[in-house]
Formats: sequence, structure tokens, C-alpha cells
Amino acid sequence: MSHHKFTIGTEVRLASRVGLFRAAAETYTITALLPHEDQSPQYRLRNEACGQERVSKEDALHATHSDEEKIR
Repeated sequence: MSHHKFTIGTEVRLASRVGLFRAAAETYTITALLPHEDQSPQYRLRNEACGQERVSKEDALHATHSDEEKIR
């Protein structure tokens, strides 16, 4: 089982927007580290500007350019 790559407060983008509504947020901030599912770390994400929240697996996320240094 792998460890969480991202930390709380990291800004991320979804790797794919396929199947999302147009109004879905572009970027999210990680608000919680969740248990693994299918051996993949999960995260709770939130976009404050539009109030959207979601849960995502780590392999579906990319750090934004401004937060890439936080995960090295």
C-alpha cells in the first residue's frame, strides 16, 4: 500500500474532465487524506470559490504548477 503523495492544503487539478459538468471547478484544495481504495490513496477536495467538494483517488489528480514543489 502506497503513502499519500499530496498533503492537506495542496492545490490540485483533476487529470481528466471527461464526464464532468462544465460548471465543475478547475482546481481544488486537498482538505483531508482518506483511506485507500483498491490500494490507491484517496483525498477529499474542495473548491472554495464555487463551494464544490468531491472525493478522488490519487491517480486522478495532478498538482497545479504553483504546488509542484510541495510534493517533491
